[in-house]
Amino acid sequence: MRTQYQYIHFVEIAKKPKTSVWSCRNSGSGAELGTVSWYGPWRQYCYFPTAQAVYSDSCLIGIAAFLGDLNDERKRSLAMDRPALEEAG
Repeated sequence: MRTQYQYIHFVEIAKKPKTSVWSCRNSGSGAELGTVSWYGPWRQYCYFPTAQAVYSDSCLIGIAAFLGDLNDERKRSLAMDRPALEEAG
């Protein structure tokens, strides 16, 4: 999964049994801009800004692409687990 983009990059900061938490950082300064984690009410990964910030279109595209990749990966892992659960039941 891609974690490096033009102006931002993502670093995994926590691994949970089914999900993970990522820090979104400015590639130049290393400052944290926000985090990406599972948001249960929406049943998907979401971006949570740490403070008010200004984002260019390329930064937002990078964030959206990263979220899309994480959500797709989560769906694939659930689909692979489903047959095993059906066989056990």
